Amino acid sequence: MTTSHDSDSPAIEVRGLIKRYRGRRGRGGLEAVRGIDLVVRQGEVFGFLGPNGAGKTTTVRMLCTLLPITEGRASVAGVDVHNDPAEVRRRIGVALQEVGLDGRQSGRELLELQCGLYRIDDPAGRSSELLQLVGLDDAADRLIATYSGGMKRRLDLATALVHEPDVLFLDEPTTGLDPASRLTIWQEVRRINAVGTTVFLTTQYLEEADQLCDRVAIIDNGAIVAEGTPEELKSNLGKDVLNIGLDPSEHDRARTALALLIGHGHVTDAADGLAAYVDDGAGAVADVVRLLHEAGIRPRAISLSRPTLDDVFLASTGRRIEGGNPQEVS
Repeated sequence: MTTSHDSDSPAIEVRGLIKRYRGRRGRGGLEAVRGIDLVVRQGEVFGFLGPNGAGKTTTVRMLCTLLPITEGRASVAGVDVHNDPAEVRRRIGVALQEVGLDGRQSGRELLELQCGLYRIDDPAGRSSELLQLVGLDDAADRLIATYSGGMKRRLDLATALVHEPDVLFLDEPTTGLDPASRLTIWQEVRRINAVGTTVFLTTQYLEEADQLCDRVAIIDNGAIVAEGTPEELKSNLGKDVLNIGLDPSEHDRARTALALLIGHGHVTDAADGLAAYVDDGAGAVADVVRLLHEAGIRPRAISLSRPTLDDVFLASTGRRIEGGNPQEVS
């Protein structure tokens, strides 16, 4: 891959990024992205994790020059997004949630057309290379209308790679796919990254972020609430999670009682009670039972587990991520 910018510079750098939508007649409005800072290193898979409406897609659209930036600054592949959007577009590949492919073309025809738009010297050779990369060489001459959802996503990836971009933006690439197709997309992302392409991946699927990403940032209500490697984020909570089932009316009293728990790092609301993040879960169970008993509280159940990215999201935002477990779509 050929690039002209400093190889030590970040692939993406964002400072104080804000997107504000004005209300009717200039009144009120919505701040969809609220002053985020990000640095994405060259060659990594960076995950942008959050629920629907958190600001993920809005951020990606600003970085891809599809939406104007209200305030702040951003550079992608060493190019200022505001000052030189055309050069940014030349350096990036984009696969958004909406796969817009002409079903009347074959996969090969679509890719050769894209190669022509980017003035690739050998459109046929590059198209064949990409079809093999995403595992569609056997279906290259079939009409796109006959492709499955997973095949269309893989072809969309190939179109985003035609010009060998420095940075590839993937906006929720596996939403709505069945488990087998989702795993195939993961394989393609790993393969694309292995040849040196930086990948910026937005997702609401916790397992996807855990499996694919070198680092992740969690965004909620337009602001970044946690950032690091998946392992760092999980280990920062503690080694274990104690899930304590409680009556809703007892949450506040239980939280006060558990403040005396030795070695706990965080206690937060959970779906059926409280979650306590501790260094030694097995050793803490007896102390939890004692403290709750002294407060006159009888827990419904206590279970022990290891921290997940869902726990990180819960600890960071006070709620679990929506859509955290992808559902199979027939």
